[in-house]
Amino acid sequence: MQDSNLVYSTDFGRIEQQTEQKPEDVKLFKDGFIRIERQTKGRKGKGVILVVGIDPKDHDIKKLAKTIKSKMGQGGSVKGSIIEIQGDDRAKLKAILESSGFKVKIAGG
Repeated sequence: MQDSNLVYSTDFGRIEQQTEQKPEDVKLFKDGFIRIERQTKGRKGKGVILVVGIDPKDHDIKKLAKTIKSKMGQGGSVKGSIIEIQGDDRAKLKAILESSGFKVKIAGG
């Protein structure tokens, strides 16, 4: 029996393929601004605010999302390099991000 056809064994633990992680596709804008977008598509009519254009090399996105959520008093999540905040208070979010030193534009309708 060949070892390459091994399906299960208690000797080695979990058998996983080693894959290299690909760098995430980060949507960055040339003008240096980050965008605040509102999205309802695929969310059964519930709106969320997306913060797009933050470079993960320069900023800790999870820490930034936590401070935004606590200051706004709303829930949210981080998916890749995009911060999702529940609700539709884009003006308040813009003020919070500008006070943190970001250049912000509100995108979309």
